[in-house]
Amino acid sequence: MASIRKRGSSYQIIVSLGRDMSGRKLSESTTWTPDESRTAKQNEKALADFAYDFEKAVRSGKYLSGEKMTYAEFIGLWRSEYAEKQLEATTIERSDIAFKTILPAIGHIKLAALLPLHIQTLYSTLQKGGYSINGKHKTYSNNTIKRIHAVISGTLNIAVMWGLIDSNPCNRVKPPKVQKNPTNIRHFTVDEVKTFLGYLDKDYSVTYRGKARKDGNPPGECIEFHTVPTQLKTFYNLAIFGGFRRGELIALKWSDIDFLKCSVSVTKSTARVKGSQITKQPKTKSSCRVVSLPPSVMALLKRHKTEQQELRLMMGSAWQGEDWLFIQADGKQMDISTPNHAFKKIINRYNATTDGELLPVISIHGLRHTSATLAIASNMDVKSVSARLGHSETSTTLDIYAHALKEMDVKIANVLEDVLLTKKA
Repeated sequence: MASIRKRGSSYQIIVSLGRDMSGRKLSESTTWTPDESRTAKQNEKALADFAYDFEKAVRSGKYLSGEKMTYAEFIGLWRSEYAEKQLEATTIERSDIAFKTILPAIGHIKLAALLPLHIQTLYSTLQKGGYSINGKHKTYSNNTIKRIHAVISGTLNIAVMWGLIDSNPCNRVKPPKVQKNPTNIRHFTVDEVKTFLGYLDKDYSVTYRGKARKDGNPPGECIEFHTVPTQLKTFYNLAIFGGFRRGELIALKWSDIDFLKCSVSVTKSTARVKGSQITKQPKTKSSCRVVSLPPSVMALLKRHKTEQQELRLMMGSAWQGEDWLFIQADGKQMDISTPNHAFKKIINRYNATTDGELLPVISIHGLRHTSATLAIASNMDVKSVSARLGHSETSTTLDIYAHALKEMDVKIANVLEDVLLTKKA
């Protein structure tokens, strides 16, 4: 049975493993600190449970101390015993990408010997050295290094929690500062949104040219007229009027639409992990929400549903869908990249044919930014915007959309000047 010794405000738990060939005692030990928010009885039980689990891990060979284990070995344990049980598949995939940079540099170092200087040196090396891809040299951005820092720190927090090390060396390391640049938040203005939505309803032509003729005459041409599919119109309208994320829209089913209350329920999200598309619950509770939509968008949804039902009846047994809102030709869930490719083509096609102002080439996530920015510019309070977007903290909304709040602040200043300083006639 493990022995427990009080040492100041904490407890040392020791598991005896007998003696080696020379007669030296073998043991493993760890430290446990009481939780001040618990009662004495609760802490007593928690200590007993911790000691039991620790002894079980030691005797089964699953426990390795920070002095014996390298950081790379620990990552293997972290992945199997923590990440695969607690983290989202997308988070694990992003971590695996970061480990390709991290482990060659510090993976060989013993966990308990990993110092702040080792980690700081890694960041400095990344900043100076960069990396090569397809024969081209590129530099690591401060934002990328900060994400690498978050991965290392997150894993070492688990090492502390498991009693493998006493403290997280990342707490004494400063990753490079990331300059906030509001201009990176690219979105449509009100006029641009109107132009984009209007263009979705217009026919467009595609010209096909034949092969060159042997007699030297010009090849024949064939002109076809097309319209943007209703489901894509619906997708972009939902992104603009609802501020949904791309993965949230791809994950929608018809059961998520409430036509009576003119609302959409967000309960899941779709992402691509290691080449496969998965649909799962959102990462945070705040992402699960109900978003109200205007009658015009609900009418478009009804039209889309009618067209999809007609297609389903026509296909009969060839239909393979699961009631998805956005689909492939056979009814299966739409590929998550489809709306992106179509969105770029629509903007480029408009810009190639218009005589007026060009539309900015923004990402599809820019439609979510458009929704939030226009809502803030329309004097909607930040708390409501934050809830509508599914942000876990209002501070996230304030941080991302500081540019829109600044513009609104200028408007307020001008309004106050008009109200307070206008001379009476």
